[in-house]
Amino acid sequence: MNKAIRDDFPILSRTIYNRPLVYLDNAATTQKPRQVVEAIADEYYNENANVHRGVHFLSQQATELHEQSRETVRQFIHAHSANEIIFTRGTTESINLLASSLSKLHPASNTAQPEVIVSEMEHHSNIVPWQLNGYQLRVIPMDDNGVLDIEVYKQLFTPQTQLVSITHVSNVLGVENPIEDIIRIAHLHGVPVMVDGAQSTPHMRVDMQQLDCDFFAFSGHKIYGSTGVGVLYGKESWLDQLPPYQGGGEMIKNVSFERTTFNELPYKFEAGTPDYVGTHALAVALDYVSAIGMEAIHQHETELAQYTLQKMQQIPDIHIYGLSPKHQALNPISFNVGAIHHLDLGTLLDRLGIAVRTGHHCAEPLIHRLGTEGTVRISFGLYNTKEEVDLFIAGLQRVIQMF
Repeated sequence: MNKAIRDDFPILSRTIYNRPLVYLDNAATTQKPRQVVEAIADEYYNENANVHRGVHFLSQQATELHEQSRETVRQFIHAHSANEIIFTRGTTESINLLASSLSKLHPASNTAQPEVIVSEMEHHSNIVPWQLNGYQLRVIPMDDNGVLDIEVYKQLFTPQTQLVSITHVSNVLGVENPIEDIIRIAHLHGVPVMVDGAQSTPHMRVDMQQLDCDFFAFSGHKIYGSTGVGVLYGKESWLDQLPPYQGGGEMIKNVSFERTTFNELPYKFEAGTPDYVGTHALAVALDYVSAIGMEAIHQHETELAQYTLQKMQQIPDIHIYGLSPKHQALNPISFNVGAIHHLDLGTLLDRLGIAVRTGHHCAEPLIHRLGTEGTVRISFGLYNTKEEVDLFIAGLQRVIQMF
């Protein structure tokens, strides 16, 4: 990516401990371009008013921006209708919404516990909400390289299976799952599919018509937007069936002390004042990456990851997780070096100005499956460069020498 793009991200020019910042923690959150930050400031300064509730000029303007943002999201993920775009606080709330509403649609009986099929590499946000709502989890196993066992997956369906909920790209291994095959198999069983797109949407083109998934979630802050805003896509036929997630203003049609009727889609699932400034910021971020091109972003980040892996594989005693000739992990990359604790590696890299993530990455079952207690994780954004990779490799070698 060219210098003009990096110039859009002022934070990248700052120093950490008197060293240039090398930001490699994009899987956790991305930095924000000045266009997004300026859009947030502009709306608060010039167009701030509650949406959907006022006849005055500012409310009308804010509402228009908010609903234009919904249409921007629809176009970006190629949904059929803007009614299929539900604004949430992020991927985590999107999955919680679906788990809560689906459990009300199909409540547990005394004879059979409802089931959801997940994989061994799921983020906690695609495990805990199902448990909280009374579902039994049936788990697709993976091999040592992070490749899911599709033959076992085919055998996991039972009459109690209500949903397959699966990550598109692992937030630890960077492995892209064969999501279209997973969806096709589930549909053969008459089972809907929820796709966690938190780690795919910022890095590749996603198309709801091509995937044919029933639900899809992603977070704004991972695709250069602001925090606290996300999206749940759902096929309109499914969203029509599901009961509301929360009660309050906006999600109602009529309220009395005896009975409440609910609003139409998508507002049925959007109780209370939305983060209408955040949704506008998300739209600006999506316009930003669209102008660059998702294919160009994917190619840049893939080349960067391949360059990084080549350098890393030359380091003695390094263990990179999720590598296989068939399904090579690319973004993010998780690793450990010998007996050095991942937290020590991350802490010392930070003193060199290099921001990485350490720990279990909110995926404890996966980390334990890998036979470790945590890893160092690096992850790329559209603004990262080979020069930054060289600084990371030099910093990593220096840290290793300390041990």
